[in-house]
Amino acid sequence: MSASAIHFGTSGWRGIIAEDFTFSQVRRAVAAIAKFLKIEKSESRGVVVGHDTRFFSEEFAREAGKILQSHSIPSYRCASAAPTPAIAFEIVRRAAAGGINFTASHNPAAYNGLKFSGANGAPALPEVTREIEKIAGAITEEDFYGRGAAISESMEVRDGYLDDLATKIDLRAIAAANLHFVFDPLFGCGSGYLDHLLKQHGVKVETVHAQRDTLFGGHTPDPSEERLAETGARVAASGAALGLATDGDADRFGILDRDGHFVSPNHLIGLLADYLHETRGWREGLARSVATTHLVDAVGQHHGLPVYETAVGFKYMGELLMSGKIFLGGEESAGLTIRGHVPEKDGILACLLAAEMVAKRGASLGEQLDSLFRKVGSYYPRRINLPLTAKIQDRLKEELKRDFATFGGRKVARADRTDGLKLLFEDDTWILLRVSGTEPVCRIYCEGHSQAESDALTEIAKTFVTG
Repeated sequence: MSASAIHFGTSGWRGIIAEDFTFSQVRRAVAAIAKFLKIEKSESRGVVVGHDTRFFSEEFAREAGKILQSHSIPSYRCASAAPTPAIAFEIVRRAAAGGINFTASHNPAAYNGLKFSGANGAPALPEVTREIEKIAGAITEEDFYGRGAAISESMEVRDGYLDDLATKIDLRAIAAANLHFVFDPLFGCGSGYLDHLLKQHGVKVETVHAQRDTLFGGHTPDPSEERLAETGARVAASGAALGLATDGDADRFGILDRDGHFVSPNHLIGLLADYLHETRGWREGLARSVATTHLVDAVGQHHGLPVYETAVGFKYMGELLMSGKIFLGGEESAGLTIRGHVPEKDGILACLLAAEMVAKRGASLGEQLDSLFRKVGSYYPRRINLPLTAKIQDRLKEELKRDFATFGGRKVARADRTDGLKLLFEDDTWILLRVSGTEPVCRIYCEGHSQAESDALTEIAKTFVTG
């Protein structure tokens, strides 16, 4: 990406601080958003501006507010670091024109980013971000600041967001179960949100890695199995019911069972789909991305619920949620939201639902998953990122355009090109290959009906990719 190019990917525009993500580029992006809002004639409603705990996020947010005001657009700026879902809630609560959020989510500490959300609180759709990119490409430095003026308001968003969450979770049941939890916000925005709400309702919570650290303890703020190993050991040693974790901007979740073992986000999505249907009586559909487990489909079939498949990117879930077609949308990358909530992934919400499910069912997540498998069949998803040389990347892009009757000795029942190439086999196992557009990597997703079968599918995919 050239120094002058601003490109919005699956979840916003991101770049390395001081190399790609600079004050000049931020000014360009925000000025482009301001011009876009004026074209849409929604600028008078103002923009919510938020930031995470990363290096210079607060300063970027402050500069964004100044630019918006100079273009006669009211700026409602979060006074402290705030989770992405809390910012989405505030956009909707204020009936703002949209939101600008400075965060690189779960990326390494060297990165920062900008997410733009629409008036509905959902991530902006590609047709919107493409227009903003086009405007940004034509902007000169003289256009960064306008000649107008508008109000600027500093605000806290925590209480309103948490009060709303409290209406969607059975916090009394969690408290009555007399359980305790370990919470790891990974030095990010979840700190002081999830743990605060639980403590408010008499639930015992031990919080680790709560302070701001712009280097995230020397790791990426990603609630993955590897990253949460230390916290998992603490969960097992303390006798906690669960370990709960959120990523840098708290839109993704990580869950550890009472023995400290990591629970796949795919499996938690399937469990919550089953649980929410049974306890809430919701009968709308379920949505999953093309890369997410077919356990969701099996749960839907078991309960007679429609299942919708989307491309990768939570913005597509938001559309289905707002149309009333689904009560739960989830992605394998640990994104989830539910009916009546903002159309944005929410790691805090997912953690609280997991806590409620354990409290009310009185069984570990492992025990609940075994029970679900007995009802609908077993599903073992796996994902790896395989580095590519330039030569392999070019060859692979061409090979993925082919039609396949068989793949690795397995008969292909159907091919799905929603996002990458997904090959579905006759026994409902599958392989998905997606070549990254931003880095030399092939993302391989596989799912079998046992761990061994999933591992075998992964090896088949790896052999195909590397030739």
